[in-house]
Amino acid sequence: MTERTAHLEIRGMSCANCSQTVAQAIESLDGVSEATVNFATDEGTVEYDPDAVSLADVYDAIEDAGYEPARADVTIGITGMSCANCSQTVESALRDVPGVLSAEANFATDEAHVEYNPADADLADFYDAIEDAGYEPIRGGEGEESGEGGEQSEAERREAAREAEIRRQRRLVLFGAALATPLLFFLVEHFFFPSLLPGSVFGVPMGWVQFLLATPVQVVLGKEFYENSYKALVKNRTANMDVLIALGSSTAYVYSVVALLDVLPQAGLYFDTAALILVFITLGNFLEARSKGQAGEALQKLLEMEADTATLVHEDGTEEEVPVDEVEVGDRMKVRPGEKIPTDGVVVEGESAVDESMVTGESVPVEKAEGDEVVGGTVNENGLLVVEATKVGADTALQQIVQTVKEAQARQPEIQNLADRISAYFVPAVIGNALLWALVWFLAPDLLVGLVRALPLWGLVGGGPAAVGVFEFSVVVFASAVLIACPCALGLATPAATMVGTTIGAQNGVLFKGGDVLERVKDVDVVVFDKTGTLTEGEMSLTDVEPVDAAADGGVAAETADETADLDDESFLLSVAASAEHGSEHPLAEAIVEGAEERGLAVSDPESFENVPGHGVRATVDGAEVLVGNRKLLRDNGIDPEPAAETMERLEHEGKTAMLVARDGVLLGVVATADTVKESAKRTVEALHERDVETVMLTGDNERTARAVADEVGIPRENVHAEVLPEDKADAVEEIQTSGTRAMMVGDGVNDAPALAAAFVGTAIGSGTDVAIEAADVTLMRDDPYDVVKAIRVSEGTLAKVKQNLFWALGYNTAMIPLASLGLLQPVLAAGAMALSSVSVLTNSLLFRRYTPDEDYRLFGR
Repeated sequence: MTERTAHLEIRGMSCANCSQTVAQAIESLDGVSEATVNFATDEGTVEYDPDAVSLADVYDAIEDAGYEPARADVTIGITGMSCANCSQTVESALRDVPGVLSAEANFATDEAHVEYNPADADLADFYDAIEDAGYEPIRGGEGEESGEGGEQSEAERREAAREAEIRRQRRLVLFGAALATPLLFFLVEHFFFPSLLPGSVFGVPMGWVQFLLATPVQVVLGKEFYENSYKALVKNRTANMDVLIALGSSTAYVYSVVALLDVLPQAGLYFDTAALILVFITLGNFLEARSKGQAGEALQKLLEMEADTATLVHEDGTEEEVPVDEVEVGDRMKVRPGEKIPTDGVVVEGESAVDESMVTGESVPVEKAEGDEVVGGTVNENGLLVVEATKVGADTALQQIVQTVKEAQARQPEIQNLADRISAYFVPAVIGNALLWALVWFLAPDLLVGLVRALPLWGLVGGGPAAVGVFEFSVVVFASAVLIACPCALGLATPAATMVGTTIGAQNGVLFKGGDVLERVKDVDVVVFDKTGTLTEGEMSLTDVEPVDAAADGGVAAETADETADLDDESFLLSVAASAEHGSEHPLAEAIVEGAEERGLAVSDPESFENVPGHGVRATVDGAEVLVGNRKLLRDNGIDPEPAAETMERLEHEGKTAMLVARDGVLLGVVATADTVKESAKRTVEALHERDVETVMLTGDNERTARAVADEVGIPRENVHAEVLPEDKADAVEEIQTSGTRAMMVGDGVNDAPALAAAFVGTAIGSGTDVAIEAADVTLMRDDPYDVVKAIRVSEGTLAKVKQNLFWALGYNTAMIPLASLGLLQPVLAAGAMALSSVSVLTNSLLFRRYTPDEDYRLFGR
């Protein structure tokens, strides 16, 4: 047994009991031999057997005990990964590094994401592990860990590495094509014009000419495949795509060299096949590298939208233009019309419309005034703004969006596990299948010829073993069967589509925490909405102004209005109520005052003001006593509320907060406020019902108000859960899911955090610049509930693309492997088809970039 020692930094301990609790929690794990914890230094040491218990299990035990072990994470760019087996090899190498909690590699994005214990591991360890596995990490400087800045320079390093790889592959393709083109011509001449060329060129036999052309291709283009095969087989003890390519190409080349030296009498030459295999595969790698770059272009363009400079406004009024990297929290920046807002902040002066489409997907500019938040990289449209910086560097919304999407791309859907399992066993199975059929063709050629002679493709191989010899044909079958089955298209099917899907979501203000989340969203059966701030605006506003009927009170109210102001009953009523409430900071009072000001009514300050707890307010306005409140307030002051009883009941039935208004002992009428329903809420519920997705409302508000909102948006009354305390919302969600129902909880991401965590999919809505909400699986950047529908559409569209890709990849292998095994496919055609399959999968994924989630994804007709 080889034990490891982990050194931990543990936060939250305050006494010896804390350290003892942590130690006991760790030592309760099987495989832990000793745990020492010191609360004075906030440190711990653990001796454990990594074969019996993982470091991640130790971390879980500490967290379950109520404490927080220090952890860090980093995303490392990697070059050289070409298939799912490569990414699995990198993952295994990283997970073997002491201190690593988890590691995920994605060859489609050329990245690995590592979560680790910073006390026991660092970047140098990860770089070494990746290099030892046979791949090249893109080395960066400090600040590569998430949350420490440097993301822009890291993005630039990766982009430079990707461009360098594309240029390298292009050079190899051009070099190989220049030498292989004559060989292709010789191949065509051999099949269709067998007497066109002489037997020698300048006295050099044609066979040696082919050798001289094919050998540089084998050395230059084949070098990386041979090196990677060696690393895979010898160092990592696994077989990847490079092994298949090296086997197929070298088989054709070595066989041809042996034939050229007359070791095998009457054997044919396959130098053209050996060279063209490598050229086609390298061409496929070049197109694949270029496609990967195109798939990540949207995120790179998002980063490029950041401002380069900022105009700082100093305390003495002077201005200074500085690089945006030098802006600090608290700095004030002047943003002129047409300029980009340098970093996240809050408006302290000015008014303008700001184009936030690059963050939220909303095409209509948003009005901004003093006190409003703005996002770095968005464009100031028309007015002059002075913005105080609140977040800079890696903390800005733009950087967090990009980081969230990158992490999402590293976490693959469950469907990828199927492809990974297939790929893991695929290469050995392919080699075994190729050897089997080569042996069968060698031992029983006549039997197989009789079975396949009638097939139309038989003529393409020149008559089979009878024409080229049994041994030679067996070699051809082996090379073809090896080359046609490379699983790179299968490995690309899921990550390529997921990469595009998560980017589409980000462009439309929908952030998925991972590819696994992206897969789950489409499967929800019920969407549970929090009411306040989700379906409603979350702010009270004036909805009704109802004067009492003049006939009902003997015309006293009208008479009072005429004597006091030249206003109609409704305007007079609202003016009196707003003036009385002008001294209050209560949300209901603010709604009444704001409503009066929006109607252009004069609102005066009260001469005196008294808050009557639980009942309303008493104020003196223009020498008259004004009461605004409930029935008891008026009765206690000798005023009969009965003339307004019917109005009060009607408004309260609609879920509104109704308040009586009286002046100098005379009942004037009723004003009502409510948390208004968002414009898109009803459309959202209708769209979900059309998809057969059930809707539920979960709120702490009273039953009457909750049902009124539910009726307005279309949620069935029986699905309304009212007066639910915040701490009980998670239990309510779990109860909904008890029968296997998969629920999406949509809330504000703060008070609803436990419910978000309990749901099948937790969705935080309207989080603005706070995009990294731990409890949520999906974050909606806008306050629009209709983005829930968009999230489902993006999920469905992405998984549809994944399934299309898997169909093509698996269909290709299913159809082509039997053809190659039966001797119906030349090795050079097999290599070309294999390269084409990877390119077709990537192209299909890139076509998905044109999709917008304004309507359901359609396979055809877009």
